[in-house]
Amino acid sequence: MLSRALLCLALAWAARVGADALEEEDNVLVLKKSNFAEALAAHNYLLVEFYAPWCGHCKQLAPIWDKLGETYKDHENIVIAKMDSTANEVEAVKVHSFPTLKFFPASADRTVIDYNGERTLDGFKKFLESGGQDGAGDNDDLDLEEALEPDMEEDDDQKAVKDEL
Repeated sequence: MLSRALLCLALAWAARVGADALEEEDNVLVLKKSNFAEALAAHNYLLVEFYAPWCGHCKQLAPIWDKLGETYKDHENIVIAKMDSTANEVEAVKVHSFPTLKFFPASADRTVIDYNGERTLDGFKKFLESGGQDGAGDNDDLDLEEALEPDMEEDDDQKAVKDEL
């Protein structure tokens, strides 16, 4: 009986790990709220597009972003990623418009850099090759320590149900 319970527990854990595993789509890493911290910890330089599926500018950027992913698919340090911000909200990351492009460089202070340069393949390549300097906007006030912590906060719907009981 105990071995059966352990087997069920192991299968449940494996299903959970598989659901949150990092996956790629057209050489672009697909991020979710559940795997965002893992991706930040696993990669030295991460350029992320925070997008909305209905956004016209995001749709225009998609083929360029895919080409950028293709360009850097074999790079040992730089990873191109995207996150559907309508389905995944990372509280520590501020997204005010779509698409929002943020560069998460490996540095001692882990300063996050907003990208405000040309939205072209060459513009992105110059930005990445300059270490996030050419095309950079203001440094983001994102607390990466907070972003790397698991989100243990209940959402408002869960709180409301508890309050009603």
